[in-house]
Amino acid sequence: MFIATHNAIYAVENDGNGEPIQIYKGTDPQDLSATVSLSDGQAVVSALSDGTLLILSEDNEQQIPTGIENPIAALLVVREDPLTLLIGTDEGAHVYRLTGEEGPAERVVAFDALECRKDWYTPWGGPPAVRTLAKTRDGFCYADIHVGSIMRSNDEGVSWEPVTPELHKDVHQVATCPVDDNRVYANTQNGVYISADRGHSWENRIEGLPRRYGTGIAVHPTDPDLLIATVQNGPRGGGAWLCRSENGGATWTELNDQLTESTERISTGCIAFTSDGTAWAVIGKTLYIGKDRATDWHPFWTAAEYDGEYPIQALAA
Repeated sequence: MFIATHNAIYAVENDGNGEPIQIYKGTDPQDLSATVSLSDGQAVVSALSDGTLLILSEDNEQQIPTGIENPIAALLVVREDPLTLLIGTDEGAHVYRLTGEEGPAERVVAFDALECRKDWYTPWGGPPAVRTLAKTRDGFCYADIHVGSIMRSNDEGVSWEPVTPELHKDVHQVATCPVDDNRVYANTQNGVYISADRGHSWENRIEGLPRRYGTGIAVHPTDPDLLIATVQNGPRGGGAWLCRSENGGATWTELNDQLTESTERISTGCIAFTSDGTAWAVIGKTLYIGKDRATDWHPFWTAAEYDGEYPIQALAA
């Protein structure tokens, strides 16, 4: 697994064996944005602030210029051979496709042509963003729009359509499960929604959640019913909760009694399951590890402070 801060990337064993090792350090305090892992945690792709993609493995570093001018907000590895990435942007909500290890990336025309784009917005009046991306084994891809629901592709990001409008349109993270291509999970301003049919219908599953304002969601790699999710008092935090479900979100249990760090806010992208089933969560400056199917949580590593708080930006599992 990889841990991304504002300007550094650390690698750690999926099961938490050993301390995190720094494998990259940028020169700009805000050098990194989106980060995603490759090859079951053997390599990582991260977007630099100038739109360049940085690919890091144990013995190699490579940079790919994408030519993308808007800030990169989300990355998705569609396939590794040939390397194929989907890239989602902030400040305009565009999707780009990069094939091979040379740029530039190509903007996906079908995504720009979606009729529903005219209804996308942000609460503060700025342009919308592609906030997160997810995929299934058989080539379906999902892009969550903040704010504008989820868009779906059945051909690895070439063509796109919206999912059913039953889903709350203010989505903060979309996720899938490697062992069930039909399931789609979304955490929204109105809590967790789950689809059993690739987004054609949705159920709002909120029983036991202490708040509705959701930020992150992660799914166990071999059990589509085992989930962790985060909720908080509102967009600025002011109190946040880490929660667990073992029945597909039908009921939720709070985990905050196992957290020693203040839980004012838990950001999107800051919870994860690694491929061996170990759970992880970023609470303030501290990375927590959750073992025994995310029932047993302990502090694992504390990052150096950056401007006082929230130095860890994302986990790439």
